[in-house]
Amino acid sequence: MTSRLIAVAAMAAFVAVVLGGAGSTLAQDATAPTISVVIDGDYGPHLPPAVYDTDYAKKGDSLINMIHVFMLVLFTGWGVFFVYCLVKFRARPDRRASPTLVKAKIAKYVEVGVAIFEAVLLIGLALPVWAEVKVDFPTDEDNPVRVRVVAEQFMWNFQYPGPDGEFGKIAPEYIDPADNPLGIDPNDPKGLDDLYASELHFPVQRPVIATLTSKDVIHSFFIPVLRVKQDVIPGMRIPVWFRAKETGNYEIACSQLCGNNHYSMKALMTIHESEDAFEQWLVEQIPKIFDEDELD
Repeated sequence: MTSRLIAVAAMAAFVAVVLGGAGSTLAQDATAPTISVVIDGDYGPHLPPAVYDTDYAKKGDSLINMIHVFMLVLFTGWGVFFVYCLVKFRARPDRRASPTLVKAKIAKYVEVGVAIFEAVLLIGLALPVWAEVKVDFPTDEDNPVRVRVVAEQFMWNFQYPGPDGEFGKIAPEYIDPADNPLGIDPNDPKGLDDLYASELHFPVQRPVIATLTSKDVIHSFFIPVLRVKQDVIPGMRIPVWFRAKETGNYEIACSQLCGNNHYSMKALMTIHESEDAFEQWLVEQIPKIFDEDELD
């Protein structure tokens, strides 16, 4: 009887949590960001369309394809061996299990070969690609677009430097969800001309250096068409860089489960066809100050 009561209580608690989560999600849906622009590219069952113009992304795709082939070979090989063992060592009336250990030299050679191949993948291929992402950043001579990316439940925020080309200081105590969502220090003159947007924009063929941070929990900055994915951790500023070879509108997602409304945490990425188009967009983000006489 006691076990039944415990089971009923557990089921009731589970239903309450599910209903509470659903209600919380519905409440958050009202404020979830939406993307009204048509997303370019045909997203099929495999890798999304590639618009990147970076060597590390190309090598990453090649590495993924190679690993998939390697996994297929392993899966097929071990599957055949499994079926062989089922047939070879099946129970039969005239056979009894032998207590003598089997000396399988071929299996050991295969395991050693797999370990060596995995070491080659990691040291010879994966680590060099990782180094290009994390070490070989564009220099000032490459004229990169610099942007701060601030994650929060459940949206992405983007900060661009103003005409002075420098970011202002940011601090948690200055955060105001309505007027100052990024917490830009109002006492720092460098931040007075900084621009805030809910979209990521940059020109084609120009490198972008994005500095990632989070206001609450761990998120993951994910741009599928550029093969960019980086965890965003509160209290840390993590730089990533990328460059596109094609124009268009694409989606930025969060690939780290960050709460009930995680599925709606997305933003628009627009790759402009020219520097002038990008500069024009930046001008449009400057807050407009209206004269009281103009409003009458």
